[in-house]
Amino acid sequence: MNLSNITEIAFGTNILNIEIPEFLKKKFGTGLDYFDGALGGEGLTPSCVTLFTGTPGAGKTTMMLTMADSITKKGGICLFNTAEESLYQTAMTAGRLKLKNGFVTGNTADVKELIAGARKIMEKKANKGKQFVMVVDSLQCLDDGKYSSGVKTSGTAIRCLEEITNFCKETGACAVVINQVNKQGKMAGSNKLKHMVDAHMHLSVEHKEQDLIGCRVLETQKNRFGGCGHIFFLHMGKRGFKTVAKVSAS
Repeated sequence: MNLSNITEIAFGTNILNIEIPEFLKKKFGTGLDYFDGALGGEGLTPSCVTLFTGTPGAGKTTMMLTMADSITKKGGICLFNTAEESLYQTAMTAGRLKLKNGFVTGNTADVKELIAGARKIMEKKANKGKQFVMVVDSLQCLDDGKYSSGVKTSGTAIRCLEEITNFCKETGACAVVINQVNKQGKMAGSNKLKHMVDAHMHLSVEHKEQDLIGCRVLETQKNRFGGCGHIFFLHMGKRGFKTVAKVSAS
């Protein structure tokens, strides 16, 4: 899967004359009904970048580990890169969740190293033709090396997300990027991050609805490639999530 020839489309070309690569038309279901359902029912669109936010303790990493394992079961390739925890910690969590299919891992905070590693995995003969999904935990931990001192500014996250977005648009890979929130529960960083991505999903804990208190609430707040699907209320147990209820987003 390679979209690098998109630059060959002449400026001024009629939109109806652009031939869309077949693989871009085929959505990839992750195998998690609540995640795919929140995106409209069919899952991830090749080349899409999804920003995944959530309140502390809501279970962002747990959901992403479960999704990575499910993607492998569905025949895709998932790279889970953690710059927040060690791979030993991640492996312990995977063991607690009793994941059975596994996925490939990375443990770098260097976004250029991350992209280079992802390319090598995609280029392996055994992975040709398989949908590639990259999970990044988390955006705020990444660095693009602009400053030799290692200092991060508000622009660091923007530049790192831009690198990930360019990679996905070129190769057809999907990326789900965990983004931290501030003390008020709102997305950390510049609002420009929301405009750079194709979708934005949010995971929180229900505190108001009496019958659903403590449930996790998964909703899609932006989706360029389809409707925002449904809002899912989930029970989080030792082995991950189970749908308790869902309501129409419309």
